[in-house]
Amino acid sequence: MQKRKLGKSGLEVSALGLGCMGMSFGYGPPADKKAMVSLIRTAVDRGVTFYDTAEVYGPFSNEELVGEALAPVRNQVVIATKFGFKIDADGKQAGLDSRPVRIKQVAEASLRRLKIDSIDLFYQHRVDLEVPIEDVAGAVKDLIREGKVKHFGLSEAGVKTIRRAHAVQPVAALQSEYSLFWRAPETDVIPTLEELGIGFVPFSPLGKGFLTGKIDESTTFDSSDFRNIVPRFTPEARKANLALVDLLRTIAEQKKVTPAQLALAWLLAQKPWIVPIPGTTKLSRLEENLDSLVKTPKWAKNGSPSARNHWGENLENGFLRVNQPWRRDGRAYLRRSTRNRQCCFQDHLARGTLPRETGSIDRTLSGRPALPPS
Repeated sequence: MQKRKLGKSGLEVSALGLGCMGMSFGYGPPADKKAMVSLIRTAVDRGVTFYDTAEVYGPFSNEELVGEALAPVRNQVVIATKFGFKIDADGKQAGLDSRPVRIKQVAEASLRRLKIDSIDLFYQHRVDLEVPIEDVAGAVKDLIREGKVKHFGLSEAGVKTIRRAHAVQPVAALQSEYSLFWRAPETDVIPTLEELGIGFVPFSPLGKGFLTGKIDESTTFDSSDFRNIVPRFTPEARKANLALVDLLRTIAEQKKVTPAQLALAWLLAQKPWIVPIPGTTKLSRLEENLDSLVKTPKWAKNGSPSARNHWGENLENGFLRVNQPWRRDGRAYLRRSTRNRQCCFQDHLARGTLPRETGSIDRTLSGRPALPPS
């Protein structure tokens, strides 16, 4: 298994991690616990060393699952969890809470559920505007000093917040959404992370499943699946955005990989300190995702310019230019020159529409859809 270091923190992990949220939360009913323990241990056997969870997933049950699965191999893995949500007596999210006293309470509870002595990477799950980020960073700094946490992380934080937090306690990693389906971090977040030496952990690297090519406008989701309330997953939006998947599929066929493997290889080729954490409940999908490392050319595994050019090449015979620089208006283009027409794709895909017909870029909709905790 290839390894990567998250920025300058020295925290080394497998080049692909495993997002465990969907095993217990978010994508329908919880999966069978015994089967998920087996899946996580299979990932360990395949060389995955980086596992992501949070107290709010379940809540609590996902940390318990991860703790049980990884207990026999604790010294071989890196476990990341998160604080920052208020959870009421009924187990429902009740807003944000990153008060220092709450952070320390969450740390103690997470340590017990995960069956560990120290949390390898402790993220603030969402920025709490009621609590200065300096106080948040200071609380985690205290936990690091006490040996209960090893590294500090942020999730979905903006550039100013990242800088302020980093000045108090070095931030090892930022976890935010980044994929061919959502490229907003390229404007200012990724340059800031590179400047400060902070690693980047993209969640939803496969666009919440859309980039796998297994979802279309007729796909139905369980009533408890959060995608039911995400604007980009309305049937109309999915139908329009299939143009992107069609182009990915065409490139993937040329390279003899799957659309999911292409999407992950593209992410891995952007920077050597980017570590995606695709999630799954299926062994076949785990194997497919990990094979993206095997099928990525050696020179494309280090985030070099040549790697980015390879996986983001503009093939004039109608393929996707995935490394199209962002315009000031935040939009990028897809080209189908063989049809003598231009399709427009707006990366933030709020409401998620991608027109299939020719037209100006103004035909796409603006704004970002609401997101779940992760």
